[in-house]
Amino acid sequence: MNKKTPVIEMRDMTKVFPGVIANDHINLAVYEGEVLGLLGENGAGKSVLMSVLYGLYPPTEGEIFVRGKQVDITEPKVAIEHGIGMVHQHFMLVPPFTVAENIILGSEPRTGAGTLDIAKAAEDIKALSEKYNLEVDPYAKIEDISVGMAQRVEILKTMYRGAQVLILDEPTAVLTPQEIKGLFKIMRNLTESGVPVIFISHKLKELMEICDRVTVIRRGKMIGTIGIEDASPQVLASMMVGRDVVLEVDKEAGHPKEVTLDVKNIHAVDQNGLPVLNGVSFQVRAGEIVGIAGVAGNGQSELIEVITGLHKAKSGAVQLMGETITNHSAKQIIHGGIATIPEDRHHRGLILDFSIADNGVLGSHDQPPFARWIRRNFDAIKDYADEFIQEFDVRTPNQEALVRNLSGGNQQKVIIAREIGREPNLLIAAQPTRGVDVGAIEFIHKRIIEQRDAGKAVLVISNELDEVMGLSDRILVMFHGEIVGEIPGEEATEDELGLYMAGAKRNTPPSQGGETK
Repeated sequence: MNKKTPVIEMRDMTKVFPGVIANDHINLAVYEGEVLGLLGENGAGKSVLMSVLYGLYPPTEGEIFVRGKQVDITEPKVAIEHGIGMVHQHFMLVPPFTVAENIILGSEPRTGAGTLDIAKAAEDIKALSEKYNLEVDPYAKIEDISVGMAQRVEILKTMYRGAQVLILDEPTAVLTPQEIKGLFKIMRNLTESGVPVIFISHKLKELMEICDRVTVIRRGKMIGTIGIEDASPQVLASMMVGRDVVLEVDKEAGHPKEVTLDVKNIHAVDQNGLPVLNGVSFQVRAGEIVGIAGVAGNGQSELIEVITGLHKAKSGAVQLMGETITNHSAKQIIHGGIATIPEDRHHRGLILDFSIADNGVLGSHDQPPFARWIRRNFDAIKDYADEFIQEFDVRTPNQEALVRNLSGGNQQKVIIAREIGREPNLLIAAQPTRGVDVGAIEFIHKRIIEQRDAGKAVLVISNELDEVMGLSDRILVMFHGEIVGEIPGEEATEDELGLYMAGAKRNTPPSQGGETK
């Protein structure tokens, strides 16, 4: 590895938005033949830093060098001209177009007559795919290929434009474990060909597996860069949050009792009338955590919404404690004993311009002890806020602070305090640790397990396989709106779950809690 001249170097890079310092004098360098990890929680500033490098944002201060030469990157076109390619977390592909048409879009080869030369494009793409071991079908439509294949197309798109360094922004977020392994193989093929990779992630295990060095950013500031041989998940976690954290979920075996939630043959369609749930059946018992795994977009969100009254079921039934609650209103379901940590806390969990105290009683604000008839009991609300702020370690100057001014982890703690405070029969935790630091993750996991051990039924839906495997007593896997597999939590492996998640394997899960048949 040539450590003399970086392929890319950013010096004292600063990016200021109104009222926010997103990047504060960060120094970063990437060299030929390496994978450089860029680690930080959501909001740490890592994606902003790479967006500056790619020309999506102008820097407030700082300099960028490409192979030792200072450059002024004013837009993505200029970044591409300097050999910088970026694959965004959300793919930028045109579904009805073919693989070849997407790759050449904006850089189309022409025949002597000036028409599109699709044969040459396919030939060039084939040569590129062979060079980097990125197998694709140039004539396949994007809408017909897998997510992993679409990611290959995005990478080839950057290579086709002459990328000499590749930025991957949270590239594993929508991949199965098998697809992640394939991506890592592609990354190594690229670095062996001399193309360095900047790998943006918050997943410690993946960084340890694929990176040569890791640069850590916390709240817009660079904490340091460490060689992977000197790193460990614990070291990286403490750099990321500034203190030691426990990374393993600590729990005893569950003791399932009576059925709390019974979902029977639920079918549902989206706003266009297309099916999103196809005969979903399962049960969750008191004293157990059932996890639902799956690649995002396979019906998990719609399932939560059907159970919680936010999406109509076309047919089938949802029962809570033996009572049918199918298509009841969200308010009826809350008062009936279901508490929900929503997957999008800003749109479904909080009113950002309300105080911590007011957010802490949302959904119960018109019920005793917080209200009687139309009169609110402000003393009861204040006392309750003081209690949950202390119990859930919400870091705030006072209970009247606006929720929008809290960190993501503290916002999530307000939601969890409120939902657990309802003393529900069923707690639904959807993406419970999305966008929070590893310290808050440790706290949230502990609280979820406490609910199970207190005899509550818990349903966890997460895109993080480690989270599902760590928390769950049983794991269900969703694929194309169906539950295709059930595995006892202690027996689950990433490889087996990945096969179910990709639709390559299925069993017939029992409709009640118990052993897999």
